[in-house]
Amino acid sequence: MIYVVSGPSGCGKSTLIGLVRRDLAGLAFSVSHTTREPRPGEKDGVEYHFVGEPAFRRMIRERRFVEWAEVHGHLYGTSKAEIARKGRGRDLILDIDVQGARQVRERIPGAVLIFIMPPVFAELRRRLEHRKSDNPGAIARRLKNAAGEVRAYAEFEYVVVNDKLETAAAELEAVITAARCRREIRAVSLWPILRSFAARPRRAAKKRKP
Repeated sequence: MIYVVSGPSGCGKSTLIGLVRRDLAGLAFSVSHTTREPRPGEKDGVEYHFVGEPAFRRMIRERRFVEWAEVHGHLYGTSKAEIARKGRGRDLILDIDVQGARQVRERIPGAVLIFIMPPVFAELRRRLEHRKSDNPGAIARRLKNAAGEVRAYAEFEYVVVNDKLETAAAELEAVITAARCRREIRAVSLWPILRSFAARPRRAAKKRKP
């Protein structure tokens, strides 16, 4: 199963995904491609696959992305190869923007869409400024985009408000756990149980007294 976690920049998507993956087994992370420069501490192939714009554009022409979009002046995308490799035998979680989430919804039936909502605008601005990874111009652009992105929450199946981190992580984990219990997801694993009832031993017939 594929879980799409989306929301405005600075809402805490990456942190929440890290906490949930620590506690839930069988949940792989899809590493997106991007043309932006790595932030301090980021490693290629871990947070993102960092590529130049010509290489990214070539991947678009070759239709190698499940979804891609231009966000905050940079290109981001999820490759089909990443989905195939990381999703083999495991659930897969994607950290992508609203535009990408819309594309996944159209192209991957059954994907679970989860929106991470910041508690208030002022808190989102504080978080963006606190992480000190963007200049004032970039922060202003992200906040401007966030005003439109938060209105897209209605397009998602689930909404988690990231006010208190522990509570938000618990809610995200609950969503994933509940989705794993869907009838259609568990259908195959239920067959052995159903067969055990079909093959139950019959009671021995009582002997009649002479």
